[in-house]
Amino acid sequence: MSVSEATPGLARGTPPGRPARRRRRSRLARRRRRAGILLSLPAVIVVVALLGIPIGQAIYYSMTNWNGLTAQWIGPSTYSTALSDPVFWRVLQNNGLLLLSIPFAIGIPLAIAALLNEHVRGWRFFRSVYFLPTAVSWVVIGMVAVQFFALNGLMNKFLGAVGLGTFQTDMLAGQRSALIALAITFIWSMLGTNTIIFLTGMATLDPTLLEAARVDGLTRRQIFFRVTLPLLKRFVQFSFVITVISAFSALFSLIFVMTNGGPGFGTTTLEFFVYQSAFSLGQFGTGALYGILLFVIMIVVGLVQLRLIRSEDGEGW
Repeated sequence: MSVSEATPGLARGTPPGRPARRRRRSRLARRRRRAGILLSLPAVIVVVALLGIPIGQAIYYSMTNWNGLTAQWIGPSTYSTALSDPVFWRVLQNNGLLLLSIPFAIGIPLAIAALLNEHVRGWRFFRSVYFLPTAVSWVVIGMVAVQFFALNGLMNKFLGAVGLGTFQTDMLAGQRSALIALAITFIWSMLGTNTIIFLTGMATLDPTLLEAARVDGLTRRQIFFRVTLPLLKRFVQFSFVITVISAFSALFSLIFVMTNGGPGFGTTTLEFFVYQSAFSLGQFGTGALYGILLFVIMIVVGLVQLRLIRSEDGEGW
């Protein structure tokens, strides 16, 4: 009997010890997988306890008539009732209109970061000024906005001082004007955060690329749009994500201080509508329902953002 017949693996060009090594690696991989599951199990239990159970309770109470003490089961029909309520769609429309401010909440900080990155005269002072909204509570920002947009506020005093008294108005008294005032305040509140994000991104850029663009004769504007902005793609995406999330779920303090959701439902967002339904009207079941709808909307928005980001990178889901 030849050597190749005694050891078939050699005839096929396979070293005799390779199958054994593969089996050992396979066993090691299974052990590591089991160890990973066991080590992550406590964290999973904590997450389920702190998030899963409350979400499950909210889903249950959203199908009941719950006054905070007793809950009367109604069923999934509560969702059809809520979706047929015109107030709900008006509130959702306010959220949609606030999304129109997102290009300004990203574009203005991007322009400011580009100027500060050029180290213009006094750039350290202006950097501190633009960072101020980040260091101040949103409640304080809302109180400042009230003093600015009110009938006797700073804006109208300025208009009167420069001879434009005919344009004086109480922006917080009208539904659309109050929503515009809220959008402007939101843009200002995001100014510091997004400026810091873009300044951080610009600090990571390779200066030799910018220098090469200058040598090629490109102007500052051309360098920004052709070189800097494409390299800041990841930072713009991150800024877009947190700005959209803030527009849906972080405006409660501003609305509560500035308008309390009024006039009427002019500045009521879905987030604030949850509070109004539960704590102002005492309809905790309805509040839980709108909270679940907000949760679902945020999941959809997050998935859409993830899809857009990955599609730009040439990847699928």
